[in-house]
Amino acid sequence: MVRKMLGAALAGVPVVALALVAVPASRTADVAKADWALNATAIEACSCPMFCQCYFNPAPAGHQHEGGQKHFCRANLAYKVNRGHYGETKLDGVKFWVANDLGGDFSKGQMDWAVMYFDKAMTKAQREGLQTIFGHVFPVKWNSFTTAEADIDTWVFDKDTAHARMDGGKTAEVKLKRFPGNTDDPVVIRNLKYWGAPRNDGFVLMPNEVEAYRVGPKAFEFKGTNGFMITIDMTSKDVAPQTAAN
Repeated sequence: MVRKMLGAALAGVPVVALALVAVPASRTADVAKADWALNATAIEACSCPMFCQCYFNPAPAGHQHEGGQKHFCRANLAYKVNRGHYGETKLDGVKFWVANDLGGDFSKGQMDWAVMYFDKAMTKAQREGLQTIFGHVFPVKWNSFTTAEADIDTWVFDKDTAHARMDGGKTAEVKLKRFPGNTDDPVVIRNLKYWGAPRNDGFVLMPNEVEAYRVGPKAFEFKGTNGFMITIDMTSKDVAPQTAAN
């Protein structure tokens, strides 16, 4: 989630996430040649104050945590694909979710952890395609990257609010409310990079009423911190060809 970090990461660490999301070696040639496209909308929130400083700095906000100050950016990214495909596999309408923590210093493109959740309704081919695309949208290193599945049973928004849940909120939840502007239109930040995606329609500012990841040892919950909606667009034609490893 970092504008400056992404510049360094993209220049020095070319699409490393493909290996990190465990694409089988036998499929590397097919992955490199695959034609894909993704247009997706995210309901997103994180632990940083509004607006997330990670987009302008190589470290997230400091938080009082366990008796001292600690820097982290713990986030939930709930996506719905508006239209897309991976090869012949259609991705239209599928939902996926990423819970993560960027860690305390990502100046070298090294993030802490992420769990990518696939909606239970998704097919194996859809999961494999999105997992590969994810490595291009987020071209960074993760200390830990795993996948899981859940029932993404709520993903709705209107002009003023947005709400997403996994497993009825037992696994994760994001609830946003639009920040008021001078008019009844949303407040939007434009011309700001979102990870590796070359196109987006702007960050619609919507602070969270809650953003929570409620399972496992890395569970967290925040209220009143950063939130927004955004639609990103990216295709395989946007990705520079990679030199095959020796």
